[in-house]
Amino acid sequence: MRRFRPAASRDQAPRAIVVILLSEMGSLVLAHDMFARLKQRYPGAELHALLFGKNREILDLMQVMNPANVHTVDDHSLTALLASLWKVIKALRRANVDVAIDCELFSRISSLLSFACGASVRVGFHRHTQEGLYRGSHINRRVPYNPYHHISAQFLTLASAIDSRAVPSSKLPIRLTGKPPPHVQLGSTLVPGMQSRLAQDFPGLAGKPLVLVYPGGGILPIRAWPLASYTALCEGLVADGCAVAVIGLKDDQALARKLVGQVQAGIDQQKNASGRSDGPPLASPAPSGGSELHAVRSVGAIVDLTGYTRSISELLALFHVARLLVTNDGGPGQFAALTPIWTLMLFGPETPSLYAPLTPHCYSFYSEWPCSPCLTAYNHRSSYCDGDNQCLKVIAPATVLAKARECLVSP
Repeated sequence: MRRFRPAASRDQAPRAIVVILLSEMGSLVLAHDMFARLKQRYPGAELHALLFGKNREILDLMQVMNPANVHTVDDHSLTALLASLWKVIKALRRANVDVAIDCELFSRISSLLSFACGASVRVGFHRHTQEGLYRGSHINRRVPYNPYHHISAQFLTLASAIDSRAVPSSKLPIRLTGKPPPHVQLGSTLVPGMQSRLAQDFPGLAGKPLVLVYPGGGILPIRAWPLASYTALCEGLVADGCAVAVIGLKDDQALARKLVGQVQAGIDQQKNASGRSDGPPLASPAPSGGSELHAVRSVGAIVDLTGYTRSISELLALFHVARLLVTNDGGPGQFAALTPIWTLMLFGPETPSLYAPLTPHCYSFYSEWPCSPCLTAYNHRSSYCDGDNQCLKVIAPATVLAKARECLVSP
């Protein structure tokens, strides 16, 4: 393959650079420093990005490149995938891309795309003498994946490897800025609109500090803090006078309803034990505007907002309205770094040393069990755990509640 795509001279400045980060929406936030470093080091180069279409909105909100240079792949079906890949490859070749930076850890298709787009300099993670991670001999700026460094630092290493003469290409000093990503600028009506919508749909939340919880594990359920722990946390927050909202996708609605029901049952039990009777819980009206979310209900001071936000922009607007987010390791915690909200993030199968949001407004819980982290680039996130994720179960709700109280009184 090398004879068809010889490496470009290291003395030749890139004309166009494409960053390939297909699948991880949260990683786009963690890659902010890399985008900034590329623009600073190669001001004459046109910067492009290649990602799944469903992840585009967060990159556009970050405003790190010309939207016309964002190329998307449709993964809804095999036909759509192949058609969009062909279109993207042609577009990148027309753009005369001569440097491709493949940020993926697990995907071999992204490595092939770095070759197919015509780039003569192809930067990517390579196994060298390590197990796994073989992603092709056509990578000519080979960077070993380092499980001891935060992923944002490794993205910076990929950017620096473009001109590297060292072996491996990552044998270079990297200076982290330590700066959190800048807060995104939302449309002037988004945050007031979210405040108005919540006030109309859930009047019982008025006057209470709003805390968001994300109990879902997404495609990796082992990353989820136990539902019983979330229940105890939410009961404590409601007892403190907070309003609690459960967020997530529509697929998380069954889990959210279960959490709402358990919290209400706990509240009712406490009321009965104390001899109080505040009347039956009231269901909220259906959301305004003919929304499809007719199943959204509120019980007391806890509400189900799964599927309530229709875009990443609306989710970020909700983060501006709320005071605190408590979340499992995943995208919402990374998106929160783009807003002023305080975040408590629960790690176990993965580690904050690698994936903690880059913001001083986030506190990560991590129990440091001997078997943790068990989801790595070396096992393609296929954990050897039997599902009994003690690394998360041992994180006590009382400890999280105490930290939540600290955050709620912080400026």
